[in-house]
Amino acid sequence: MSYKTLKSEAAFSLTEKKSEFIGYCAPVKTEEEAIAFVNSIKKKHSDARHNVYAYVLREGYKERFSDDGEPHGTAGMPVLDSIRKAGLTDTAVVVTRYFGGILLGTGGLVRAYTAAAVGALAEGGTAEVGEFSLISVKAGYSEYQKLMPLISASGARIKDSDFGSDVRLTLMVIKSDSERFIADMTDATNGRVLFELCGEISDFI
Repeated sequence: MSYKTLKSEAAFSLTEKKSEFIGYCAPVKTEEEAIAFVNSIKKKHSDARHNVYAYVLREGYKERFSDDGEPHGTAGMPVLDSIRKAGLTDTAVVVTRYFGGILLGTGGLVRAYTAAAVGALAEGGTAEVGEFSLISVKAGYSEYQKLMPLISASGARIKDSDFGSDVRLTLMVIKSDSERFIADMTDATNGRVLFELCGEISDFI
């Protein structure tokens, strides 16, 4: 099973009737990371009229937003909807507004906050993250030479390697394929190579 998240931190700005809107986004894993990111932007723009935010997390399936003083429903919710519509999770967005002296009205605020959030997310890009099994491999050097083409063809990734008296590898294999991978590799090496599940990890596909 995979999910989409933000690829990297990014920013995007626009001006609407003399008000400047600056959108910031960042990939986050926990609520603590999301709050820390929000606070960092608030500190950076402590002189701004508003620092509106929203974040979506896989951890506990949490969604949070704040209008930060803007009329209810005109700021935080549009930012949150921008994350939802992009199909992203583990993502935080803050939109800073410097008031330009001209009222935008409800519709204008919604459009401006949405545009700033969407622009930032587009700049950050998206990445697909999958659940991987970690598989330890122990092989002699002669078996290792035969094994490498099989690993390459299977799509497994080598996370770690150690070359001592024998070869020890840690492979990343899509979680749903791990049992079949071990069975296929064991058959292909006539049982001369030891494969063992040793953990799980999430990573970009």
